[in-house]
Amino acid sequence: MSRMKSTRRNFLASSLAGGSLLGSGVLVGTAPARTTWGQEKPRARVERAGVGCIGLRYQGSVIANQARNYGDIVAVCDVDKNVRDTAKAAFGSTPRDFEDYRDLLQRKDVDVVTIGTPDHWHTKMVIDACRAGKDVYCEKPLTLTIDEGKLLTRAVKETGRVVQVGSWQRSDSRFRLAVEMVRQGRIGKLQHVDVVLGKNKTGGPFAARPVPGNFNWEMWQGQTPDVPYLEERAHYTFRWWHEYSGGQMTDWGAHHLDIAQWAIGSLPVEIDGQAKYPQVKNGFNVPIDFGATYRYANGVTMNVRDTGRNGIMFTGDAGRIFVNRGTLSGKPVEDLATRPLTRDAFRLYDKDNTSRPERAGKLDAIINHMGNFFDCVASRQTPISDVDSQHRSVSTCHLGNISMQLGRKVVWDPETEIFPDDDQANRLLRREQRAGYEIG
Repeated sequence: MSRMKSTRRNFLASSLAGGSLLGSGVLVGTAPARTTWGQEKPRARVERAGVGCIGLRYQGSVIANQARNYGDIVAVCDVDKNVRDTAKAAFGSTPRDFEDYRDLLQRKDVDVVTIGTPDHWHTKMVIDACRAGKDVYCEKPLTLTIDEGKLLTRAVKETGRVVQVGSWQRSDSRFRLAVEMVRQGRIGKLQHVDVVLGKNKTGGPFAARPVPGNFNWEMWQGQTPDVPYLEERAHYTFRWWHEYSGGQMTDWGAHHLDIAQWAIGSLPVEIDGQAKYPQVKNGFNVPIDFGATYRYANGVTMNVRDTGRNGIMFTGDAGRIFVNRGTLSGKPVEDLATRPLTRDAFRLYDKDNTSRPERAGKLDAIINHMGNFFDCVASRQTPISDVDSQHRSVSTCHLGNISMQLGRKVVWDPETEIFPDDDQANRLLRREQRAGYEIG
């Protein structure tokens, strides 16, 4: 082991003062460990984690920049050379650059990986990174299918790696307070939740074009069917194609349905989705209009719609609370002036660094979300957006899409994670994977 690697590992071990380590890697002691990476003074280079960044366009660059507060970016990877070159130039440490993420994972100086690729690559990359001994911060939605989530949660458990999913609304003080209030009875008994995600994009037909010389279209497609290159399939607009994503149900849904389910404290058992699909050859193919109604095991119901005010409305038998990325409102919120919830009383997640300032809004909340991840890299505790909760949250999104595709109500068993006596629905738990890109 190199001197740099040895020193880095020694630092991680020394940061756990106040507890002890068992062979399982779980911290024990009288109180959770608190680390302060990036909060006080910069650590010496040999004390900082080595970070490898996979997928650096849009959100990938945002999370890479946040990871720089806690570690040194030593390697970058993207199948678009222009994106890769831009990222390399932006990180003054002159990291090594790769087109194939597997080459990045082989590097001994990479301790932590950030993944900001399109959805259809998330599961395979996270599993490969965990098996390579890396801790991972991966963008949402965590998976492309429900069965991917089963494989991923198993791999994380087997390897003991720390994985944080980029569902940063869990680190946003508005959403966190809304869920705390619901779970602590400030609206009485929760009865119903309304979620508005927004409309899916429409467009097409799009013309096939030669693949740009800077872009590895073959690898970008990964497990998905090999099709002619359309510029609109790649980069940001991938989310409007069923092959690579799930539209707003898995984009905004991975945020809002996660928060809703965190408050509900249960899992769905019945889903009734409705959708109208576009009929445009070589065009976006996620629904034009969509909605879904869920019934949870604890009796709570949830409506998800594509029109209305974006956000989440919680309705109980003693009040209502509305929350989105700009607002937290309702009579119970106003009552906080005389009946405050102290932060120490929060029960949703007991491993927070409570000295970290509360933050709201995407760019600010990600600061805390990344901080929580690196805290857990050091302590080996479970992060706030762990793979188990996020597999369940995105599964709820997938369940809505499956019901929409079938055009009928489905019954779900959250214990066995199958549709009882429904072979047609169970076939949609997975997708055929292209040879050479299988997940296993």
